[in-house]
Amino acid sequence: MNSTYLVVMAGGIGSRFWPFSRTQHPKQFHDVLGVGRSMLQLTVDRFRGICPPENVYVVTNRDYVKLVQEHLPDLALTQILGEPIGRNTAPCIAYASYCIAQRDPQATIIVTPADHAVLREEEFRRLIREAVAAARQYEVLVTLGIHPSRPDTGYGYIQYLDDPANRLDGTDLCKVKTFTEKPNAELARMFLDSGDFLWNAGLFIWRAEVIIKAFHDSLSDIAEVFDEGASRLGTSQEAAFIDEAYSRCPNISIDFGIMEKANNVYVLPADIGWSDLGTWDSLHRVSDRRDEHDNVVDGDALLYDTRACIIKTPHERLVVVQGLEGYIVAEYDNVLLICQRSEEQRVKEFVADVKAKKGAGYN
Repeated sequence: MNSTYLVVMAGGIGSRFWPFSRTQHPKQFHDVLGVGRSMLQLTVDRFRGICPPENVYVVTNRDYVKLVQEHLPDLALTQILGEPIGRNTAPCIAYASYCIAQRDPQATIIVTPADHAVLREEEFRRLIREAVAAARQYEVLVTLGIHPSRPDTGYGYIQYLDDPANRLDGTDLCKVKTFTEKPNAELARMFLDSGDFLWNAGLFIWRAEVIIKAFHDSLSDIAEVFDEGASRLGTSQEAAFIDEAYSRCPNISIDFGIMEKANNVYVLPADIGWSDLGTWDSLHRVSDRRDEHDNVVDGDALLYDTRACIIKTPHERLVVVQGLEGYIVAEYDNVLLICQRSEEQRVKEFVADVKAKKGAGYN
């Protein structure tokens, strides 16, 4: 356990969750599920017993370092890695992996987003322990894949080879055949019907040396940058080096940059009650607060003739809703959103329009 490390990616804005998720206070720092813990806190809680607290690293935008300290006060400042700008997941993972490799060359690393929900936590921990054991034994890049329950066009998909010849010996890890990013509805239906596709959960497990080799093989420009500055990590020169490094790194995801190209990628199929909580509708699906009319309410609200709605409003404000079906009613700070659940993919459009017409104070 002492050589197992957790990297939590907590730098995103989560704009599809607007107005709840905002630039100054994104959703990973909110109690989205209404359980008294933020998404970031729940994520770290989920890995208790898998790695020690001193092996937890959070990568976030430098603007959010103080927020991370408030939510995770037991973390040392050296465990919070501040990015000067967002450069997608590949530079983020490179930064954390090189830091950990400097500290422990034998490290096994788990990488997770900060804002996902997992309802079956014991099964999740069992699978993570299996993946960690496999990553320690084999030269593999492991990802967790979620059994799809619907033809969702908002997720990436992983095609895997589910037969004994394509499994790691003594494990349930299956060889990955292809990755597909957010297919159209027809293709998503075909993937679901085929039975050999999983949702890409964006959660990875590997040894530090294996992922660093993968950077050299597939993203050599990023590897070269971090090779040059590795000795400055963990010193007073780290921030200046990271400024320089991020100015030179491409904006690229780990999926596109490495996972889609590597030939040693394995997936562990999982049924863990997972959601990326990327949208209001996803919160409605995972919530255990549905009333008898399929409404999910987090706030002080009275509902009349209202069905299949999600209502998340400040608890100090009484909200009365009548005659709505299939709507989002969300208020946070100085913004109230009322939108059909079926049109929630337009939230990014709304945010862009608000920024253009009303200024940056609303995004």
